[in-house]
Amino acid sequence: MIVCTWAERIFKRPPNDLLLPLDLDYNLKQHRRMKRFLLALCIVLTATSFLHAQRKSDLIAEIEALKTELDSTKMVAVVAQKNEKIGLTRAESFEKQVTELQDANSTLLRNLNNFAKVTNTNSANLNRVLVKLEEKENQLRAINDAFTSNDSTAVVVLTNVKRSLGENSRVGVSEGVVLVSSSLESLFGTTTSIIVTESGQAWLEKIAHILKANPKVALTIEGLSMTGEIELAADQATVIGEMLQNQFEIDPNRIDFLGKDGNFKEGINLKIHPNYTQFYTLVKENMKATN
Repeated sequence: MIVCTWAERIFKRPPNDLLLPLDLDYNLKQHRRMKRFLLALCIVLTATSFLHAQRKSDLIAEIEALKTELDSTKMVAVVAQKNEKIGLTRAESFEKQVTELQDANSTLLRNLNNFAKVTNTNSANLNRVLVKLEEKENQLRAINDAFTSNDSTAVVVLTNVKRSLGENSRVGVSEGVVLVSSSLESLFGTTTSIIVTESGQAWLEKIAHILKANPKVALTIEGLSMTGEIELAADQATVIGEMLQNQFEIDPNRIDFLGKDGNFKEGINLKIHPNYTQFYTLVKENMKATN
């Protein structure tokens, strides 16, 4: 409508009085102008239509590109959400594992502390046991040393007895005890006498020298009877013991005497052995010293 109005203004006819001589020329000119105008208008419309069509295709292409980009973005978002869920699941799993590891670590630390306490307690107990064992070992060593000393003394006493009484004397050794035997006739002259003969006194003097040379030993005198006369056997043993004490000055604390059934044997047995009282006292003192 605007174009028509504009064209009417351009091609508006002049007044009739002016068209009389020039009417034909004027019509030709107007027709030419109209053709040029229409041609220009067609060109403009064609160009406008072409530009509009081109702009529309560009917009469609841009829309398609945006749709593609939107779809790609949606896919990226979906993948990101999926990865986020996986990450959250892993994070929860890691947190659970960390919590379990912390609990396990705490339990391990408690166990280590308890083990350390038990180890310290056991170590202290072991040290006490070792100390006790060392004390017992010292006690046993002292007892063993005492037995060794007694055995050594027995060997020395046996050597002295054989040297003093002769190789043919009735001498034996059993469990650290030196046993010297004599008949009743050799000491008393008869089996029923309680008086020591001169030869018997000489024999007892040798026994006294042996006892004095070994002050750590003691003597047990046994009177043996095979007839059941235990009292007579005890009296004979007592006479020998008193002679050693009174005549040869042997400490009474070192001498014991008794009568016993000889079981088809009779005579006098002199048992030279460790002083058991002193031995017991020595062991007792050693045990006290190690406690």
